[in-house]
Amino acid sequence: MSNLWDLDHIQPAGTDVLAGSTISAMFWNAVALRGPNVWMRQKELGIWKSWTWDQTAEAVREIAGGLMALGFARGDCASILSNTNIDWVLADLAVLSCGGVANGIYPTDAAAQVHYLCEDSATTVLFVEDDEQLDKALEVRSQLPRLRKIVVFDMEGLRGLNDPDVLSLSALRELGRSWNQQNPDALMRRVQACQPDDVAILVYTSGTTGKPKGAMHTHAALTYTVRGYNTLISRTEDDEAMCFLPLCHIAERMGGEYFSLYTGSRLNFVENPDTVPENVREIAPTVFTAVPRVWEKFYSGVMIALKESTALQQAAYAWSIGVGTRIADRVLTGQPVGGLLKAQFQLARWLALNNVRKLIGIHRARFLVTGAAPISPELVKWYLALGVPMLEVWGMTETCGAATGVPASRIKPGSIGPAASYNEVRIDPANGEILVRGPNVFKGYLNLPEKTAETIDADGWLHTGDVGTIDADGYLRITDRMKDIIITAGGKNITPSELENELKFSPYITDAVVIGDKLPYLTVIIMIDQENVEKYAQDHDVPFSNYASLTRTREVQELIQGEIDRVNAKFARVEQIKKFFLLDTQLTAEDEELTPTMKLKRKLVQQKYAMQIEAMYR
Repeated sequence: MSNLWDLDHIQPAGTDVLAGSTISAMFWNAVALRGPNVWMRQKELGIWKSWTWDQTAEAVREIAGGLMALGFARGDCASILSNTNIDWVLADLAVLSCGGVANGIYPTDAAAQVHYLCEDSATTVLFVEDDEQLDKALEVRSQLPRLRKIVVFDMEGLRGLNDPDVLSLSALRELGRSWNQQNPDALMRRVQACQPDDVAILVYTSGTTGKPKGAMHTHAALTYTVRGYNTLISRTEDDEAMCFLPLCHIAERMGGEYFSLYTGSRLNFVENPDTVPENVREIAPTVFTAVPRVWEKFYSGVMIALKESTALQQAAYAWSIGVGTRIADRVLTGQPVGGLLKAQFQLARWLALNNVRKLIGIHRARFLVTGAAPISPELVKWYLALGVPMLEVWGMTETCGAATGVPASRIKPGSIGPAASYNEVRIDPANGEILVRGPNVFKGYLNLPEKTAETIDADGWLHTGDVGTIDADGYLRITDRMKDIIITAGGKNITPSELENELKFSPYITDAVVIGDKLPYLTVIIMIDQENVEKYAQDHDVPFSNYASLTRTREVQELIQGEIDRVNAKFARVEQIKKFFLLDTQLTAEDEELTPTMKLKRKLVQQKYAMQIEAMYR
């Protein structure tokens, strides 16, 4: 188990651990190096099934052979429409090994979005997870003349299907076995023909301001960046990682699949998005990357469990977290931790903190990584107090993932750290925008040269759209998105993300959108945490019949007002929230208000709930 005052065990690596100038070459080199070792694990029918590098290679070889048998050529695009699972990785690596371009589609996307993404990317083969995803593909198939075949991972419920353009993954593998026997050198010729400057993957932006844009990443950028990751946050073959975020998002594709491919760390897949909390406890990852919403959910679960515990347990936790917080304060200010405090911390872990860590599933974690959205500094400090360092990274689709990162040796909550060693970062003096330049920056947007020119200037600087500052130590702090900064009617500049992060620290609030641009005061739209608020209502005998009625009860309104009052106390009067509105619909990833990573879309929410917002200003 890690200790806060001993961070040598998470210092980054400085050596190259795997050869290869393309992802496909890197994969086949990893197979040769690690053949019988376990790479991936996935739970099937309640039992964890392991995949060695050799077993993975066999499946990838057969899928790639099947693709070539279908006429899949170098430079062709294949899209993958599925939840995160091992089949996703197998299909991805097979496409890249064929010299093709792999594109991911969120499983929550509607048929119309599937049509747009397949058409824009010129997809010729579409992999789908199951009958539900196949239905979307079949609905738009007639509008996709380039689409030749649809391959289904899970054929349950499709046994009677007889469609010449649809085949199962097992049938594709069988086709590939025959092709490979007749063409034994074909796949390796494809792998060797693949060039570093070839486009490897497309990652479509979320499209909150118009249609999604396909960011093109080359093999050179991917291999360069994944090597850079190991100089930022080190992993080894002894590490256990967890794969559960969408693989079509740059965070899991790079930080999960490709980083584990490079370092050899074991990749554990959750059963489904709903079983993440249970699977974390089973896997007990040694390195754990997640988005703030996951860290907030874990924290709120502990707080709710604490309220149900005995007075003695509550007292033990209060004393223990107090000891952890004193250590965290010393570590954050660079002060040594004395022998007495170390001894107290060992007792604190035995009394309460080890149980909290086991409840979450981070009791073996060397460190935690958070990214993809801002996180409350108080939450970072809380995990530190448990004895597990949390390192914040920042980047975007266009930077191939992380471009900055907080080093374990100097954690600053609220900061995204200094620039990673593999790229440059600076602040535009004209408007405070964060700019990034380096080999990790994407090639451009597919079919959109004008948008590319707007985003990457003549000197190669990527304009990120984030506004920030750099301190004397070179640490960056994001103040907000350029388009999100609020200027009130009184001329006061407000950073909404600061207020929103504080609100999301509450166990009863999942997300928040602060309103107030050109308006006399600030208001907020809040999405409650259904599970925790329902439990609060049940514990306090608050009657409700459904989700909407729950949000309208006086007791829940007062509960949320209390959380807002807590946050308001930390801000000046002009920055305080005066009124709020609770969303009365239980949103899921299928709803247009949420991004695929479950964040509220600010602009769309403001448009959709314009009447409710207007009512808060009457």
